[in-house]
Amino acid sequence: MPRFAKFCWFVLFWTILVILWGAFVRATGSGAGCGNRWPTCNGEIIPQPKQIETLIEFMHRLLSGGALILILIMLIWGWKITQKWNQLRKSLVASAVFIITEALLGASLVLFGLVTTNQSVARAAVMALHLLNTFLLLGSITLSAWWASGEKPISFRNQDHLPIYLGFGLTGVALIGMSGAITALGDTLFPAESLANGLSQDSATNTNFLIHLRIYHPLIALLVGTYILFLVIKLLNSKTDAFSIKLRRFLVLLIIIQWSAGIINILLLAPVPMQIIHLFIADIIWITLVLLSAAVLAITQTQPKLKNSLEVT
Repeated sequence: MPRFAKFCWFVLFWTILVILWGAFVRATGSGAGCGNRWPTCNGEIIPQPKQIETLIEFMHRLLSGGALILILIMLIWGWKITQKWNQLRKSLVASAVFIITEALLGASLVLFGLVTTNQSVARAAVMALHLLNTFLLLGSITLSAWWASGEKPISFRNQDHLPIYLGFGLTGVALIGMSGAITALGDTLFPAESLANGLSQDSATNTNFLIHLRIYHPLIALLVGTYILFLVIKLLNSKTDAFSIKLRRFLVLLIIIQWSAGIINILLLAPVPMQIIHLFIADIIWITLVLLSAAVLAITQTQPKLKNSLEVT
């Protein structure tokens, strides 16, 4: 791959790291580690942490700031070495837009006090939107790296119903992620002492709405996962290139692993390491589905060439 493509894949790796650390911030209740100040931390640009929560939150802000800088570099670099109006430029612009909205959503959680023990509907809604935006960001960076690596652009023409089927799959995975974000918030705010205690919380009538919403996440995950398995096995048989086959097999394996991880997460009462692992697998499933969609919707004509500077660099 040219240097720019390698840089795009590195940006994707860095973004995943930021996402996982953000989950660690939420799971450890460190969201208010920098107070209600943003972008400064407790009013300081470089704070002297007096508690572990401040260090955890400040590290997340540093990683997030690094992601913003990397994506802006990716946009400027890619803009200089691509032709006008190609899909790579569009994915680069989308990446820049979504990293900005990601930062704004993160800032809103801090500035409006939607952290630590806040149990409001507003926090749940912002968390769900935050996750959706995160997936859109990951998808945009993934496509940027994919097309920068020389892969063909996509087309919705003469693809029968494949775009619709794949769109349903992507939407379903996004819904899993959004419901998972709400479920993880409920597990953090209302940890169960035992599996029996957790089940009694779910069935009680006077409990917080976040507890009642926990049951929907595994149901959505089961339904959407089954749909994707059907989609991969039954609907994409027309695409026989080796890489698409590998992606399909990998996606099936990931879904099975994720279902297993979800069961373990429930049985172990959602410990922080399992929450991070569960989110990591969800991110990889999303990225794999985005790559598979791009691969099966690729047009047969030659991809618009990048300028010579891309090949030289």
